[in-house]
Amino acid sequence: MFVYLSSLPYWQIFAISGILLVILEMLTPAMFFLNLAIASFITAVISIYFPDWETLSIIWVILSLVCLVFFRPLMVKKGQASASVTGMGRYVGTRAKVIEDITGDGGVVSVFDERWNAKSIDGSSITKGEYVIIEKNEDLVLFVRKE
Repeated sequence: MFVYLSSLPYWQIFAISGILLVILEMLTPAMFFLNLAIASFITAVISIYFPDWETLSIIWVILSLVCLVFFRPLMVKKGQASASVTGMGRYVGTRAKVIEDITGDGGVVSVFDERWNAKSIDGSSITKGEYVIIEKNEDLVLFVRKE
């Protein structure tokens, strides 16, 4: 196998390694291997102009580090931002209407036309018809404060 790989042009070796790294990234979505794959594809293009293996190896290492330092934080941050908008996190900070009085034992609010169990964050009573702001959630209970 190594004899076959040694007969390939360097750009093909880097392109194949880039494809394998993309596949590895799909199996382990950590936004790590994608950076190495990007560096491999760029090095494959550069290898057309620099046919020296040692120089290409150094270029690949430098590009990998640059991608890891600059692109990975952006990709991870983007993934976290989209995750916080989904699920229960999207309710925090939202205005809701009390549809059953909230007492020390709890009550019910309506948010986005959905019915949710709610408790006052400070233990105060809130009457039906008032508006509240959702402060946090625990399990399926929203903790609210008066608007």
